[in-house]
Amino acid sequence: MRVLAVADSDSYLKWVASLLDDLPDGCVTDLAVVRTPIAPSPAQLAAAVGERPVPPVLSARALRRAAERDRPEVIILACTGPVVDVLAADVLAGLRPRPVFVTGLPGISVPATEKAWLYRSGCDLFVVHSEREVAEFGEIAARLGGGGAVGMARLPFLRAAAGGRTKERVVFATQAKVPREREERERILLSLAALAERRPDLEVVVKLRALEDERQTHNERHHYQRLWRELGEPGRLAFAAGPMHEQLSRAEGFVTVSSTAALEAIAQDVPLLVLEDFGVSAEMINLVFEGSGVLGTLDDLERGDFRTASPAWCAANYFHPADRDSWVALLTALVIGPLVPARSLMDGPEHAAARRRARLRVEVRPGLLRVGYRAKRKITRYIVRR
Repeated sequence: MRVLAVADSDSYLKWVASLLDDLPDGCVTDLAVVRTPIAPSPAQLAAAVGERPVPPVLSARALRRAAERDRPEVIILACTGPVVDVLAADVLAGLRPRPVFVTGLPGISVPATEKAWLYRSGCDLFVVHSEREVAEFGEIAARLGGGGAVGMARLPFLRAAAGGRTKERVVFATQAKVPREREERERILLSLAALAERRPDLEVVVKLRALEDERQTHNERHHYQRLWRELGEPGRLAFAAGPMHEQLSRAEGFVTVSSTAALEAIAQDVPLLVLEDFGVSAEMINLVFEGSGVLGTLDDLERGDFRTASPAWCAANYFHPADRDSWVALLTALVIGPLVPARSLMDGPEHAAARRRARLRVEVRPGLLRVGYRAKRKITRYIVRR
């Protein structure tokens, strides 16, 4: 089975590079990035794929030519929703033989949203990562129609802890979208600084999703490193990018407002806090942690009061047994066929404008990626997240 995986951003590239490892022996896999305003930097490309060759960044036309040349049986569209739709419905439409189109979400997807299903409904298999997510997206699929099967895979980066590690730091994982307000982010930084003052034996690290000049899947209005400089650096904090597992391997505690990295911390037996000071809701992307036992406050952070997740919550959310994974079996059945192509809910005149905007997104010229920040925001402001 020949598989082509296409990503459009750093987080999706990390996800799909690991997801490919689930495929059976004998599969031939190729990885590429479609050129968009949120394409990863060269450093992000190398960090995201580990030991795999660094993937090429291709224009939409070059991606089409590669698919026509290599004729993959499977194309995994690991991209933001509008890009998934335009790749499946336009850029890669009409390939013969028609490949199986697979898509998915790279992290926590609770609560499931109609928008996520709508933009990905032209794909034959939708991969999510917990029993709860399968049930919620299954309900949306039954109600709205369109799309294909919903399959489950364990999040690929939930690796067990390595033995004999040195615990010498606390790691804060940032999230680009939340909290939104500058003052809220400043409160987090000041609480981290208070912990660093109270525990001089620990290194307190702000783990960035990207450096200030690098693109992310989501725009980050108030970058933590810039805020820290503007606060006058009133304390001892370190800032780092790169793989999360390297930070967690030396962590005594972990904290976030909302990040899939919280699941990595649980997998590595690192006590953690998910901050609830700014609310627990779908908007804060932390609703899934209700009942987990790891919600806490900035006061808890300053005391270093980290928690362990409830085993019952873990079983229902992302830590299911490996034999519950279904996506590879569903994919194999689709490849063997006969394939009935998924029906996209985006077909029709009411969505034509959205598709035109998404098409512009994957036709961006290389020089346009070097325009200023405000111009980039104008280019990408129509992006519908997830």
